Amino acid sequence: LVLELNQVIIPTYGTVPDQQNLHTPEWADFDDKPDSLFFSDGQRRIDFVLVYEDESKKITHKRSDRKKQKKKRQKYESNLISNGLQLEATRSVLDEKLIFVKVHAPWEVLCTYAEVMHIKLPLQPSDLKTRESAFNWFSRLFSVDENVIKPEQEFFTAPFQKEHLSNFYIQDKDTFFNPATRSRIVHFILSRVEYATKNNVKKFGINKLLDTGIYKAAFPLHDSSFRCKSTDSDCPSERYHLYREWAHPKNIFKLQPLDFIRKYYGEKIGIYFAWLGFYTNMLIVAAVVGVGCFLYGCLTKDHCTWSQEVCDPNIGGNIIMCPQCDKVCTYWNLTITCESSKKLCIFDSFGTLVFAVFMGIWVTLFLEFWKRRQAELEYEWDTVEYLEQEEQVRPEYEARCTHAVKNEITQQEEHVPYTTCGKCIRMTFCTSAVFFWILLIIASVIGIIVYRLSVFLVFSAKLPKHINGTEAIRKYLTPQTATSVTASLISFIVIMVLNVIYEKVAILITDFELPRTQTDYENSLTTKMFLFQFVNYYSSCFYIAFFKGKFVGHPGNPVYWLGKYRNEECDPGGCLLELTTQLAIIVGGKSIWNNIQEVLLPLVGGQSLAVYPRVVPRWEQDYHLQPTGKLGLFYEYLEMVIQFGFVTLFVASFPLAPLLALINNMLEIRLDAWKLTTQFRRMVPQKAQDIGAWQPIMQGIAILAVVTNAMIIAFTSDMIPRLVYYWSFSVPPYGSHSSHTMKGYINSTLSVFNISDFKNASKPFSPWFGNQTTCRQVYRDLRYPPGHQHQYEHNIYYWHVIAAKLAFIIVMEHVIYFVKFIISYVIPDVSQKTKSKVKREKYLTQKLLHENDLKVVKKTMGKIADKIIRGVDSTFGPKAE
Repeated sequence: LVLELNQVIIPTYGTVPDQQNLHTPEWADFDDKPDSLFFSDGQRRIDFVLVYEDESKKITHKRSDRKKQKKKRQKYESNLISNGLQLEATRSVLDEKLIFVKVHAPWEVLCTYAEVMHIKLPLQPSDLKTRESAFNWFSRLFSVDENVIKPEQEFFTAPFQKEHLSNFYIQDKDTFFNPATRSRIVHFILSRVEYATKNNVKKFGINKLLDTGIYKAAFPLHDSSFRCKSTDSDCPSERYHLYREWAHPKNIFKLQPLDFIRKYYGEKIGIYFAWLGFYTNMLIVAAVVGVGCFLYGCLTKDHCTWSQEVCDPNIGGNIIMCPQCDKVCTYWNLTITCESSKKLCIFDSFGTLVFAVFMGIWVTLFLEFWKRRQAELEYEWDTVEYLEQEEQVRPEYEARCTHAVKNEITQQEEHVPYTTCGKCIRMTFCTSAVFFWILLIIASVIGIIVYRLSVFLVFSAKLPKHINGTEAIRKYLTPQTATSVTASLISFIVIMVLNVIYEKVAILITDFELPRTQTDYENSLTTKMFLFQFVNYYSSCFYIAFFKGKFVGHPGNPVYWLGKYRNEECDPGGCLLELTTQLAIIVGGKSIWNNIQEVLLPLVGGQSLAVYPRVVPRWEQDYHLQPTGKLGLFYEYLEMVIQFGFVTLFVASFPLAPLLALINNMLEIRLDAWKLTTQFRRMVPQKAQDIGAWQPIMQGIAILAVVTNAMIIAFTSDMIPRLVYYWSFSVPPYGSHSSHTMKGYINSTLSVFNISDFKNASKPFSPWFGNQTTCRQVYRDLRYPPGHQHQYEHNIYYWHVIAAKLAFIIVMEHVIYFVKFIISYVIPDVSQKTKSKVKREKYLTQKLLHENDLKVVKKTMGKIADKIIRGVDSTFGPKAE
């Protein structure tokens, strides 16, 4: 790239000027045209705006520092002019300390850098016919008005070459490069122009100048206000149309104008909204099935036999449960859990199994169909060969290229920022730092577990005394419920706090790692952030689903955690309801928190809604908007992929998760659109071929989701023990009923314990009431009763259940994985129609360029041949007398 720039740019625009012979921008006063997008001459379009504070009016820096900053800025602007850009400076209308430097790229500069950057531009209008789909009439009902936002004309494109300028579809030089492409080219130049040299190391790039405060902002202009159209009749007012037809809440049920978004903001923004819209549309099917399963649970809960037994005063009322903690906990009656058992019947039903299998297939369909849609967008948006041709090295990487190495392919010397040993040291340090933070998250999870264990003792001892006279509250506010809800809230707060800290740490680690391209940078940061977020968000759910209540021993020999805290036990119905509560709090709380942030923070920090006391130019209005972060839409992707994990990994315990995600995403699309069009400066358009590292991350989640949902049904829910009891232990030889039934299930699964076998360390303080000498163990312990030769050991029912659980996991996983494999094989990543379009474009492009080259050659050879023939005739022809 450096070689290309030296060969192409420097010979064209001259060498870098000396400090004594600096070029300076033109100065012009504001012409009272607030919607103008041009220099004061009304001819040259503003492609970028730089903002700085007049050094002579600064009061916060030393005079020597101000001089250094001014010197760097002046050299930078002079070098921009030397590289062909045109600058015009105008003082602020509202704050006389601010100077706005408007940047314009002339035609010659645009052509030169379009070739360097391998930008694809139109050759000729596409002649491929689009076949009308049978469902087009339906999609038109939800599409934007084509009279307002007209469909983009399709072209065959090719990487731009100046020598083939005549081959490209140029109707008007002013519109051949659209504003997004112009801004992208200018930003490329701004990122690579030098402003100082220190210790033989060149310093360059607008990002460094922004970080050091020499410039306060750098951004391309919005083309109009979002409230009203531009007063300039030639301005298309694309921002206004995007707000009215896309970002406005009235469009919540409309399809997005993706081509128009891509045209205004670039492919990177366009691909995000395309993916988010596609994901949201696919959630409609999942939400409908999830609601159906939930309604099925609601309709069948009154026929739930085991719940009826818990609530029956003659069955559950006569079952006394053993204390759930040492000494301070009391004996309790099973009917206390009546309300929770009724709720559990809604979520722990046959519909849950159906929904878990469905979601395993749904997630595969989603990923496969998205690949096809992504391939279509790659063709339509000219990013099929983007990574191989267009992506440039990051300026931060170029600045550190001081080590010379030989390229194994070209055998030429090239520069890299570090040696092989240095790269290994960097990678080792970065990996260690990431694992340290993951261990920190695990430590916080352990802290939450310790809180749960210790606070349960307090709730068990205090709660019944304080709510003893209020029966209605006592039904719902059990020690288990109080512990679960408070722990979930604390876990949510810890998650949010650690998120804020780790985001900064992850960026520092990735900056130190020094990836070569922006795609490499984002993929590296994505991997680090997701590993952290995965542990941060999902650890508490994994604990409740797969560890809580699984290793508790029995009242005579309880298992202690860290040698001090007795392990938590689940309710008699299992931990599924608690997992549902945890998911509802985290998913609901996260959605509410993020949406509040997205609405309030831009309003607090920006001035998009401000009413100015005088006429203010477009560049100054945009300056007072919120700046876009360096990571762009990274956090939006992260938020959605974390949600995708909740929707798929634990959906067996909460079938309403897709519905909540659907509602959130419908708002999220419009909120993100609203932020971009009204609250933020226009982002620098960037190319993107796909959604990057998020695709393999979602594929990994999809594979893991099959395992987690199978294990939730097997080990967290009560479905397998109920089925085993129904088919094997309710009838002889193990049961006493004449036919298969669920009657007697509760009495059969709660093991008996003799209170005289309590150890002194765990014997309760509270006196025993009644004449019974036994109590029941919690959570289907399935042990032999006291007096049996194998008392308190696991009985045959337990081993039947374990075998059934393992068999269920193996069968469910293999069935779903087989279906996933078949779906992946049957649905190709690229549709045949898209393949044909790509081949057709390549054929026509090569034919057009080749034929034009042949015409030039023939024309040139024809002239040479004519000259030769004329020369021969004049040499051998008859001489005049």
